[in-house]
Amino acid sequence: MFEIAIDRDACDGIFACLARDGRFVEDDDGLATIDPDAAGVVRVERSDERVVALLEGDAEADDDATLAARACPPGAISVREVDA
Repeated sequence: MFEIAIDRDACDGIFACLARDGRFVEDDDGLATIDPDAAGVVRVERSDERVVALLEGDAEADDDATLAARACPPGAISVREVDA
């Protein structure tokens, strides 16, 4: 299992992440979020400050999530392994 976290305060709506990983989508506020219905997404928790998604699989093997995080100009996205 792994986690994708988006810092909503740092997100500036450039959406480089959307071009690299189809699980990222634009929310109603014009910021990035994770589609809760996308393949492999276990759950998505949202607050005013953060979006945290739990996903099936291995973060190191998930190139799309890693590329999306690296492509984010303000560094608003993090990807990390978590215990199930």
